[in-house]
Amino acid sequence: MHDERSRIEERVQRVHDQRIKPAIYAATVPFEVEAWQAPGEPVSFEEAAAARYTPFAMDTPWGPPWGTTWFRMRGQVPAEWAGKRVEAVVDLGFVGDWPGNQAEALVHLPDGRPLKAVNPLNQYVPVANPATGGEQIDYLVEAASNPDILADNFSAPTLLGDVLTAGDKPLYTFRRADLAVLDEEVWHLDLDLQVLRELMVHLGEHEPRRHEITHALDRAMDAVDLDDISGSAAAVRELLAPVLARPAHASAHTISGVGHAHIDSAWLWPIRETKRKTSRTFSNVTSLADEYEDFVFACSQAQQYEWVRDNYPHVWARIQDSVKKGQWAPVGGMWVEADGNLPGGEAIARQLIHGKRFFIEHFGVETKGVWLPDSFGYTAAYPQLAKLAGNDWFLTQKISWNQTNKFPHHTFWWEGIDGTRIFTHFPPVDTYNARFSGEEMDRAVRNYREKGGGTRSLAPFGWGDGGGGPTREIMERARRLADLEGSPKVVIEHPDAFFAKAREEYEDAPVWNGELYLELHRATYTSQARTKQGNRRSEHKLREAELWATTAALHAPGYAYPYEKLDRLWKTVLLHQFHDILPGSSIAWVHREAEAEYARVAEELEALTAEAVAALGGGGEARVFNTSPFERREVVRGRDGEAAFVKVPGSGSAPFHSDQPSDTVIVEDRALDNGLVRVELAEDGTLASVFDRRFQREVLADKGNLLRLHTDLPNYWDAWDIDKHYKNRYTELLDVESMTVVERDVLVGSIRVTRAFGKGSTITQTITLRADSPRVDFETEIDWHEAEKILKAGFPVDVRAAHSSAEIQFGHVQRPTHTNTSWEAARFEVCGHRWVHIGEPGYGVAVLNDSTYGHDVSRTVREDGGTTTTVALSLVRAPRIPDPEADQGRHRFTYSLLPGATIGDAVAEGYALNLPLRVADAAEAPEPVVSVAGEGLTVEAVKLADDESGDVVVRLYESNGGRARGVLRAGFPLAGAQVTDLLERPLPDERAEVDDQGAVAVSLRPFQVLTLRLRRGTTGR
Repeated sequence: MHDERSRIEERVQRVHDQRIKPAIYAATVPFEVEAWQAPGEPVSFEEAAAARYTPFAMDTPWGPPWGTTWFRMRGQVPAEWAGKRVEAVVDLGFVGDWPGNQAEALVHLPDGRPLKAVNPLNQYVPVANPATGGEQIDYLVEAASNPDILADNFSAPTLLGDVLTAGDKPLYTFRRADLAVLDEEVWHLDLDLQVLRELMVHLGEHEPRRHEITHALDRAMDAVDLDDISGSAAAVRELLAPVLARPAHASAHTISGVGHAHIDSAWLWPIRETKRKTSRTFSNVTSLADEYEDFVFACSQAQQYEWVRDNYPHVWARIQDSVKKGQWAPVGGMWVEADGNLPGGEAIARQLIHGKRFFIEHFGVETKGVWLPDSFGYTAAYPQLAKLAGNDWFLTQKISWNQTNKFPHHTFWWEGIDGTRIFTHFPPVDTYNARFSGEEMDRAVRNYREKGGGTRSLAPFGWGDGGGGPTREIMERARRLADLEGSPKVVIEHPDAFFAKAREEYEDAPVWNGELYLELHRATYTSQARTKQGNRRSEHKLREAELWATTAALHAPGYAYPYEKLDRLWKTVLLHQFHDILPGSSIAWVHREAEAEYARVAEELEALTAEAVAALGGGGEARVFNTSPFERREVVRGRDGEAAFVKVPGSGSAPFHSDQPSDTVIVEDRALDNGLVRVELAEDGTLASVFDRRFQREVLADKGNLLRLHTDLPNYWDAWDIDKHYKNRYTELLDVESMTVVERDVLVGSIRVTRAFGKGSTITQTITLRADSPRVDFETEIDWHEAEKILKAGFPVDVRAAHSSAEIQFGHVQRPTHTNTSWEAARFEVCGHRWVHIGEPGYGVAVLNDSTYGHDVSRTVREDGGTTTTVALSLVRAPRIPDPEADQGRHRFTYSLLPGATIGDAVAEGYALNLPLRVADAAEAPEPVVSVAGEGLTVEAVKLADDESGDVVVRLYESNGGRARGVLRAGFPLAGAQVTDLLERPLPDERAEVDDQGAVAVSLRPFQVLTLRLRRGTTGR
């Protein structure tokens, strides 16, 4: 029977491809086409409409890389087509099997209104249904000739990824521009055959239903008149109707279909192109909504809505109308679908705040879920932050890409580091671009891990990334699969409805604790180091600007808090946290622009901070400003380079007067000693010894700060992946060009080591020890010219650590240092933020950084029986796809070794390294806006309330992983305090009391995030 089924499958496939599909359009007449090539960047409709067009013939090449060609298409519906369904059909010369990442077009009416897009799998534009005959058609079509960056399937680098290097050779050949009659009976027959053939293929050999479909298809093929497809279509459909009408079993799995169009805000195209992709796709979606009343489309990323609102008001109005009708579902509640690991805690909070506020303001809709199908793993901080933003559910898909271990759940409760749980779904269809194929339906049922507990799953359907979103063909498939024997049931519904039903039937779903680690794409913690550095520094500069702007707003008469500027700058940073920008997996153009944007953001934030500090009383003595929440006793340099040892309160300031440190720095030719630690360098420039005088123990077990250059050619996704075999081949950088003492001062000692290596690369490191601090800094400058390499800096520490602790958003995670199971072995490269800590009872060591995220921690047993735990930071990579020049050139960053560190020490020094003290002229500065007393209580953000009421908003968290009790005091008259959600709305079940001394008692569970809204009083305390 297997041979019989194959014979019938092949018969159906050939008749379908060679006879039925070509007959879908019964009659055609060509448009008259003219063209105009826009110079440079895209232009407005008005400019294009006024341009001079020249005749254009089909089968003519068009479209230089990243170009825009406007086509004027004119035609007339023939009189004999009256009463028929008429469409325009346009084939720009689409290539390959990926419906996104290539040519696309937006069709406009003569008055400038966007009508619908043309995409590889969505080539029609409705004209009339029914036509009256004689209609005059006049379209202006904006066509984008975007190159297929991955045409070679990741096998070869290309210069097409930047308009500066892509050249001007036309990429496409225009194939078709016709007016056509859609033969609806043939079109429906086409879909009937596809659905039944695919169902037949995926049913088991011993299932009677499979044989029933097989025979029905065989009989249908006999009924097809190959010379008159249109004339026989109705009869063939009638033969197939009984097998399409057989209802599904009562126990059949239910798939909730949600229209979707995953549009990366930048990836293999620049941001400017995404603005056009959204308009094209959203035009398609609103057009489809007019045709199918049961259609529901879920769309995330408030940034993309804002682009459409600002640039395509007609499309924006159609979206608003679809939302009102319930056919368009804003989801996700984030500014963009951000990377799930790299943004800081406050940044993820702002993603949720700005996204949810946008949907509330513009649609009156409060989103209820976090929609992140495509990010590369998810921080364990997400459950708490999602719930604090008012979300009930979380959706992801990417974990299906795991290289080693199959994730054990599809519907589950996800528990974060503080104990918060959120109901989570991971669609077993294993795609966020579903089309309801037989293969997908079969996979969803086979994969579903909660059989016996749950009965339903979700499937986002539609072509993404410029493929145009859901299509009418996919909707028709869904209708046929709504209640069809042998298939799961398909129901089109809002994701909120799916999650409500899934939770109701499976309230006791299993629990997954901790991060959702993706066993793939581990190199995204390191690739495009300058982009990551721009993000890290922007996050901290935003914190600094908000703190001092708040201080000035409270204490400087006439100072106006810069609400609009801070809002705009935050949104710029949030945009660039998109999951293909910040991870470093985009084309060269994207990262070139990202670096320029970060430079602009830094300049503007520096000006805002300087303005706020000056408002506190410029022209006074020099003062030191500390943005960190912790008191600091450290060495700082004045603007003339003078070093001073200062003591500055957390979130406050102090005079630039040098106090006396407990000891001074002694500098030798290859040694630095400050009485707390002694650092000795070997002749090869590595650390020979780091002796902690406080504990009378050697920190290192082997060469410290050992730089290794590894071969780094992953099996597939160059910018995304680092495969475990990278560890097997490396060169240790031990040759020294120079080693020089560059600073010999009682407060600061520095030794500079310079090396040359590889293909003309150099690395210069200034190793610095300061008075009264055990922290050893490695200020690093690299001129990088390697290819397919990764540079790591290793610190083998004489500590037997059972686990490492890495900072994440609002806390830290612990990961085993052993590889007992495949799950642990798969975590050979992991993500951390400002610090990594390893420790044994009574002693710990931290490795800090100011812009590095990727690292690994390994453990070995030495011949002497001792244990070495090695922390290796990933400093810079050199992938060639999709950006052949990724990371080339200069890099400047600092990482540090902190001996004798507790978790609390790592937290405080991580802030200090990333928030340098600021020296500025100011009069006597006021006390800090807020201060906290209590071990583990850490202030993350201080700002004025977004509603411009003048209230002060403070976000703090427990940072050590234990219970914390203490008090918060305000540096201004305090009239009252409220506990709020992330959107600064009061939480009715949470209370904050102000005592007689104007203090607020605070009690936090481990890693709890708390947002307080402080109302200002008019009199002193």
